[in-house]
Amino acid sequence: MSKSRKGIRRVVFKLSGEALSGPRDSGIDLKTLFKFAHEIKSARSSNIQIAIVVGGGNIWRGARGQGLKLDRIFSDNMGMLATVINSLALQDALEQVGVPTRVLSAIEIAKVAEPFIRRRAVRHLEKGRIVIFGAGTGNPYFSTDTAAALRASEIEADILLKATQVDGVYDSDPHQNKSARRFKTLTLQEALQRRLAVMDATALSLCLQNRLPVRVFDLHKTGNVRRAVRGDDIGTLVVP
Repeated sequence: MSKSRKGIRRVVFKLSGEALSGPRDSGIDLKTLFKFAHEIKSARSSNIQIAIVVGGGNIWRGARGQGLKLDRIFSDNMGMLATVINSLALQDALEQVGVPTRVLSAIEIAKVAEPFIRRRAVRHLEKGRIVIFGAGTGNPYFSTDTAAALRASEIEADILLKATQVDGVYDSDPHQNKSARRFKTLTLQEALQRRLAVMDATALSLCLQNRLPVRVFDLHKTGNVRRAVRGDDIGTLVVP
C-alpha cells in the first residue's frame, strides 16, 4: 500500500502535454499554464518535494495522415523536444509565481536546461526546488508515462501522481459508456492484466517492479493537485 499522508515526502507528477493546451486544440494556453503553476505553488506549501514529468502531445504527437508518416525515431526525437518546450514554459510560469524551479533534460541541451543527473535532481529537491524532467527518457520508443515511472523510481519517490482529464480509472471509457465504473483502488497487476487506461504496459511494469503506487486524478478540479500531494483519497489509487 502507499504511504500514509504523513509518510509522503517526495512525489512525481505526470502531466500530459494536452493538459497545457486547455480549451485550445494544441499549443500552450497561458491561463491553463499559470493555473497549474498556482496549484503547484499551493501544494508546495506542504513541504513535500515535488518533481514533474510533462508530455509533449500538445505540440507533437507524431505525423500520420494523407497516407504519409515520419520515421518513428525521428518522430519520437521531435516529441522529446516538444516536452522540453513545455518544461521551459512551466518553469517560467512557476518562477513568475515565486517557485524556484530547475529543468533537467534527458538529452543534452545545455543552453536551456541542465542535464539529468540523479544526484543533482535529488539535491535540487532537497533544497526546496521544483524539478521538471524534460525529454522523456532520452530514447525513442518510450512514452513519457514510462519516463515518469523511471524518474520516480530513480529518485525514490513515494508515489507517482498522474493528472488526467478524468477523475480516475474506469472499467471502460466513461465518455462512451455512462455505466462505466470508477475504481477507488486496484492493483498494478490488475491494471496490467485488464489493460486499463492507467499508463502504458512498460510504465506499469516498472511501477510494479519498484513497488511504486500511482494515483490517477482529475487535474481540472481546483485544489486537486494539493489534495493529491497531501495523500487525500481522490481519484483512483493503484497499488503494488
